[in-house]
Amino acid sequence: MQIGIVGLPNSTKTTLFNALTHSQVETTLTSSGKVEVHTASVEVPDRRVDVLTELFKPRKTTHARVQYNDVAGLKASGGTERTLSGQLLNALSQNDALLHVVRAFEDEKIPHPEGNVDAVRDFAALEFEFLISDLGIVERRLERLSHDLDRKGSYPERDLDQAEMDLLEKLRVALENEQPIRSLDLSEREKRLLKGFQFLTAKPELIALNVGDDGSEDAGKFGLRVSRTDKIVCLHGALEMEISQLPQEDADLFLSEYGIQEPGLNRMIRLNYELLGLQSFFTVGEDEVRAWTIPQGATAVEAAGVIHSDLARGFIRAEVVSYQDLIKAGSLGEARKRGKLRLEGKEYLVQDGDILNIRFNV
Repeated sequence: MQIGIVGLPNSTKTTLFNALTHSQVETTLTSSGKVEVHTASVEVPDRRVDVLTELFKPRKTTHARVQYNDVAGLKASGGTERTLSGQLLNALSQNDALLHVVRAFEDEKIPHPEGNVDAVRDFAALEFEFLISDLGIVERRLERLSHDLDRKGSYPERDLDQAEMDLLEKLRVALENEQPIRSLDLSEREKRLLKGFQFLTAKPELIALNVGDDGSEDAGKFGLRVSRTDKIVCLHGALEMEISQLPQEDADLFLSEYGIQEPGLNRMIRLNYELLGLQSFFTVGEDEVRAWTIPQGATAVEAAGVIHSDLARGFIRAEVVSYQDLIKAGSLGEARKRGKLRLEGKEYLVQDGDILNIRFNV
């Protein structure tokens, strides 16, 4: 899972990247305009993994992970022409989702390129760049399809091309009305037709409002016009970075003193996970407690394949117990006595938090 961190110059997105990934990437007050991507992988915070580790005391514990890519070189043109270079589009298209960092605090030490802080304006400016980029892709493809349909007469892919053209016309109207593609209700067939494209506005998006040290955590007060599918989280960026650089014991003490249950970054990472429609299942034992990432709606045999292809190929049954039932029972043996450990077949839909043991034969 890859998340691209985007934002206008001086939006403090690199500060957020450093806080998320415990990195030390230099933050500058000016943008060179050069396309650069800083990459790091972080654990997905999950209290269930910690509890299972306490229960099984394994030699190794492995959390699910997410990769964050800090994409530098973005700017708003304020016009209607495409301004995202091919190199920048390529960097952005590699991501499964976008984390849009918006500055919502004043600080004389960090001058705003526009002279003043306006979260609504800044958010809309970059979103507009993504809309224009996608619209350009749609229009160029429509031109090509129109040419083929007009000139070629009857050919094997004609019906498919016509269906694609009808869909792209639908997207064109939406984009011209400043509607991101992710906000549209598309059928499964339409989604398949779009598989070959890397539309930026089709990607799930989480908006991170950096409200500064003393800012409000009420996202609604900022009045951002967001898609119904988007999520917003308010963060105290500099404070989060400070916490992330502390040893764990000191960080826990700091959070306790301020009455904070957990860093805002943990909440944000989980929101990214949910936004992508992902969930975790677990494997447990003395050797390792491990969280595995699968899409919501994945079957038992698909989950087995995530662990190893041999498990999917030779799948017989999956022993399954829910996380809650296991914790209540206190052990796998007791869960089995209580009838909570059950056998499921290939088509079983794995639930978030299931503990699986795959029976297989190859």
